[in-house]
Amino acid sequence: QVHLVQSGGGLVQAGGSLTLSCAISGSSLRPSAIAWYRQAPGNEREWVAGISRGGSTNVEDSVKGRFAISRDNDKDTVYLQMNSLKPEDTAVYYCKLPHLGIDYWGQGTQVTVSS
Repeated sequence: QVHLVQSGGGLVQAGGSLTLSCAISGSSLRPSAIAWYRQAPGNEREWVAGISRGGSTNVEDSVKGRFAISRDNDKDTVYLQMNSLKPEDTAVYYCKLPHLGIDYWGQGTQVTVSS
C-alpha cells in the first residue's frame, strides 16, 4: 500500500518562504516521477511542479524562479521549496505519485500567504 504523507505549510507573509515535504512509503520513489499540485478555493486543482524519473524538473510559469522541486531518494521524500510567496499562492497543496496505473495523493497541506 502506497502512502504519501505531507508536512510543512502554514501561514506566511507575502515575500516569505515555506518548504513542503511529501514522504512516501510502500513504494520506492526512485523509479517514479512525482508532482506537486495546488487547489485554491473555487478553482480547479492545478499542476505546480514535477520531477521526472531522471531528476529533471519543471515548474509552472507563474512560480518559475520562486518555487523549486527536489527529492531525496534515500529518504523517499520530495520537497517543494517556495520562495517570494504571493497571496495568489494561497491554496491547498498536494503531492501526487503515479504508481502502477494509479495516482496516489498526499492528504493536502494548506498554504496561506497574507498580504
